[in-house]
Amino acid sequence: MDRWLDNPWFMKAVALVLAMLLFASVPDTSRDKPLEINVPSSTITETLNNVQVKSYYDTENLVVSGVPESVDVTIKGPKNIVQQTKGFRDFEVYTDLTKLGMGEHEVPFKVKGISDRLKVTISPKYADVSIQERMTKEFKVDAEFNRDMVEDGYSADAPSVTPGKVKITGAKNLIEKISYVKATVNLNEPISETVEKNAIIQAFDRNMNKLDVMVEPKIVKVTIPVKSSSKNVPIEIQQSGNPVPGVSIESMTLDKKEATIIADPDVLKDVEKVRVEVDISKITDDTEITLPVIISNGVVSVTPETAVLKIEVSKQGESKEENQEDGEKEKTVSNIPIGVEGTGDEYDVSFINPANGRLNLSVWGTRDAISSLGADDINLLVNVSGLQEGEHEVAIRVSVPDNVRWKLSNQTANISVSKREA
Repeated sequence: MDRWLDNPWFMKAVALVLAMLLFASVPDTSRDKPLEINVPSSTITETLNNVQVKSYYDTENLVVSGVPESVDVTIKGPKNIVQQTKGFRDFEVYTDLTKLGMGEHEVPFKVKGISDRLKVTISPKYADVSIQERMTKEFKVDAEFNRDMVEDGYSADAPSVTPGKVKITGAKNLIEKISYVKATVNLNEPISETVEKNAIIQAFDRNMNKLDVMVEPKIVKVTIPVKSSSKNVPIEIQQSGNPVPGVSIESMTLDKKEATIIADPDVLKDVEKVRVEVDISKITDDTEITLPVIISNGVVSVTPETAVLKIEVSKQGESKEENQEDGEKEKTVSNIPIGVEGTGDEYDVSFINPANGRLNLSVWGTRDAISSLGADDINLLVNVSGLQEGEHEVAIRVSVPDNVRWKLSNQTANISVSKREA
C-alpha cells in the first residue's frame, strides 16, 4: 500500500477520479435561466428646457451681461443614457470668457460632464456678451409714492429712507448713466396716518430707463409722515327771517366759540369761519337749540359737529329791565357791500340787482347795541359755488352782531356769472 502511495501515477489517477465525482455532484441550473441576448438600445431624442448656464470670468474686476440664465438642450442617443441624463441633469452648460477682453463678443455655449455617446444641441448656440469693467459707487435714495392715496383732509410730508444711501455695482458705463435711485412705495389703500413700508431699490438713467445693476441693500424702509391738515376757526351765528311781531331777540350765545376743521391745505387757507344758522321767525320764547355746524365745500370734517344756541327774547307788555331803561331802537345802515364766495379762479361775478352790489339794512335793538352799528359790523354774502355762466338769482346771507334783529330791503340778488378772460 505504501508503495502505491509513493507512486506519482497512482496519485494522479486518484485526483482525476475525485475531480470527476465533484463535477458530477454540481446541479445543472442552466435550464432554469432564460437565454440572455445582448440587444443594442434604441436611439431616442429628448429636449431639456431651462438648463442653467454658468459663466467663467474674472468676477472681481469684470461685469458680464448678455448671457441668458438658461438655455434648452436637446440630446440624442441610446435610450437608457438619454433617460438617465434627463433624470439627473448631471452636466453643465457654460460660457468660457476667461480669455476674452472687454467689449462685445459672440460666445458659443459649451457643455461638459455629459456622455460622449450623446449628440448635444444647445439652443441658442451663441450668446451676445458684453464684458465691462466692474464699478461700485454709493448713491442717495429718493422715496416716492402716490400722493393721491392720502385721504382728504390729511397731508404727507417728505418720506424718509433707511438706510439713506446704497451701494450700486455694475458695468462702469451703466454706473455712469445713473441719474435716479428710487424706492417706490406701493400703497394699496388710502392712508390717514404715518406708515412704514419696505420698498425695492431701482436705478434709472435720465430718461427713466431702468438699468441692469446690482444694489446693496436691495430693500430699504420708507417712512411716510402723515398728519391732519387742520386749524381752529370761529363759529358764526347767521340769522334768517324776521322776529315774530311783538317779540324781540335780546341775545344769542353759543356754548362753543370755535371749531376745528380738517381740509386739504389749499382749501384750509381760504376758510376763515364756520357757521350755525337759525330762523328767528320761529322763535317766540327763551330757548336753547342744538344746531349743526355748517362747513363750506372742501372741508372734510368739523369738531364739534353741533353747537347749542341759547336765545333770550323780550315780548311787548313784558317787563324787561333793559327795555324799561332804554327801549328798543331802530336804525337803518346804508350802502352795505355784498360779498361773493365760491367764484374760484375761472369766473367773474357782476351784480344786476342791486346794480352797485350794495343794500340797506334795517336793524332793531337796544340803544347800546345799535348806536355804534355801521356797515363794517354787518356781513352780506352770496355763494355762487357750482353756478355756470349766465344770470342767476341767489339768496343773501346776513350776519349781524348778537342782540340785534334785522330786516333786509332785498332777500335775494340778481347776478351774472361770466368766464374770466385768460
